[in-house]
Amino acid sequence: MGSVTTGRALIALRDIKKIYPMGSESVHALDGISLDIFPNEYVAIMGPSGSGKSTLMNLVGCLDSPTSGSYHLRGRNVSEMEDDELAEVRNEEVGFVFQTFNLLPRANCLQNVELPLIYSGKRRGRRREMAAHALDLVGLSDRVAHKPNELSGGQRQRVAVARALVNNPALVLADEPTGNLDTKTGEDIMLLFELLYRRGNTLLVVTHEEHVAQHARRVIRLRDGLIETDQRIENPMLARQWIAEEAGLVSEPST
Repeated sequence: MGSVTTGRALIALRDIKKIYPMGSESVHALDGISLDIFPNEYVAIMGPSGSGKSTLMNLVGCLDSPTSGSYHLRGRNVSEMEDDELAEVRNEEVGFVFQTFNLLPRANCLQNVELPLIYSGKRRGRRREMAAHALDLVGLSDRVAHKPNELSGGQRQRVAVARALVNNPALVLADEPTGNLDTKTGEDIMLLFELLYRRGNTLLVVTHEEHVAQHARRVIRLRDGLIETDQRIENPMLARQWIAEEAGLVSEPST
């Protein structure tokens, strides 16, 4: 890696280590990761089981703290924050998309999407306005009153994406976003991610599926807690925007 570029990088990791005690031994889940991710990058993180990709995702998403090393997110040193500060950063700076959707079953789409705004103290009227806009962005403006059990798997994941976007976070972090979807529905979600990238969002996708990673512009492969390769994708599986617009998957951002 080159010199520290925390002023430009959205994410700047320096010599990150995460060590878990296992009885009389210690497991080095991450063994000295240094990495920069810049605004409006589309990055996939890959690696076999035990490579450290889930640990890295948890650290980047401020769900955990490193044993040593530094992590700056948009210039803020989050590696030294207390739990309450990390919770605030998580809510304001990171949007999460999980494999299992993590939607509240008794809440409708609008209520699910506005949940992060409740934690950030937004007024009810403003929450509903922002949540409705996020649902429109992912093509679900006609499903605001539906509950998760009234939606398809792909629609549920789009609700999860809307929830991730509603606070306009610095980073959208997706963990195996197509893992519970069939092939066609998974491709629809990757098409949605492509359009989010084109809108200017920064995407970090953790996946074990090669075809999912090939939609990104950069693929980082981990092995044994270290970066094995960090490659730019010259010919990503580009989605054609007009197809998405014709299908009504995503609304164009207002200018």
